[in-house]
Parts: sequence; C-alpha cells; structure tokens
Amino acid sequence: MEFSLWLALVGAGAMISLTPGAGAINTMSNALTAGFRRAIWGILGQQLALIIQIVIVAAGVGLLVSSSPLAFHIIRYAGAAYLVYLGIRKLLAKADTSAEDSTGRVREARRSMFLRGLWVNLLNPKAIVFFLAFMPQFIRPQEPLAQQYVVLTATVVLIDVVVMWLIFAAGAKQLQHLTASERGQLTLNRIFGLLFIAVGALLVVL
Repeated sequence: MEFSLWLALVGAGAMISLTPGAGAINTMSNALTAGFRRAIWGILGQQLALIIQIVIVAAGVGLLVSSSPLAFHIIRYAGAAYLVYLGIRKLLAKADTSAEDSTGRVREARRSMFLRGLWVNLLNPKAIVFFLAFMPQFIRPQEPLAQQYVVLTATVVLIDVVVMWLIFAAGAKQLQHLTASERGQLTLNRIFGLLFIAVGALLVVL
C-alpha cells in the first residue's frame, strides 16, 4: 500500500473510531466500573469483532449479507436486542461493593468483558455494510490483495485500540469520582443503561 494511501486510511480510520457508538459507550462503562487498565479487555473483544467483519467482507460474504434483507434484519434486530438487554441490566443493577479492588471498583472477569465487547461490535450488520463501502477505497486490485488486507486490518484495529483506550476510556476518568458512592454508581448505571438502549433503538430505526 502506497504511503499516501495509507495516510488517507489512517485519517479515515481515526474519524470512524472517534464517532461515538456502542463500542465507545461499552468502553467508557468498562473503564468506570472496572478501571482504565482492565477496560482493555472489552476493547480487545471489540477488535476481534472488527477483524471478523473485515474477513467477512474480504471473503465476499458481506455482500451476501448486505444484499439479503432477511439476513441483514436478523443480525440488526439481534444486535439491537443485545444492546437493549445490556441497557436494562445496567438500569436494574444495584451498587455493588463486593469483589472490589484496591481502588473500590468491581473486578469483573476479563472473559466477561472481552465477550461483551465482541458481541457489541459483532452484532452490527451496518458495520459490514460500511466496510463494504469503505474498504474498496483503499484496496488496489492490481496489487497483492492479502498484503493490502493485512495492512488495512492492522491499521484500523490499532487506531481503534488507541482511540478507545486513550480517549474514551481515559475520558471516563472525569466521571470516576462518582464510583466512590452508592448513589454515584446508581447514577452511572442509569446513564449508561439509557445510552445502550438509545443506541439499540437507533440501530433499528436508522
């Protein structure tokens, strides 16, 4: 991939990652409830979902999904339902002081955070449609395809990790003082619960 084309990819990838969505909400929620460092596990789950979606598009399956209204709607409604489910869980969650670390944050299992991040991103068929429109702009058919897809995937994933961890997770630190009290925890649960439900609703109507 030419350097100028790669720079364009970096710019586009940064703009995509900086756009708030379910992944950003999940990352901020993880950072507040489990801490900045442990939020990386949810982010890694989200990156695995991105890799899977890119592979699906590169293999041509994405075109079938985007052109099949039934398949598209099944994935879309499943994704929306999962986000609403996460939102309801947040709304119903009580302040938890059990299994806390030295900072007072609840230590959720890494596997749980990873899998939630995976499903939050994976159950979004619009991401596949987006990659179908996005990826061809940076792929040159006359050049070796495998190498180009590797560079594109590595670039997109690296940018998303940096943005999610160093911007959204780090930004959540501004609200960290709220986790020190039971009332603060309940407030954050309601805020992020409503955000998850709102994104789930948008996934259906847009």
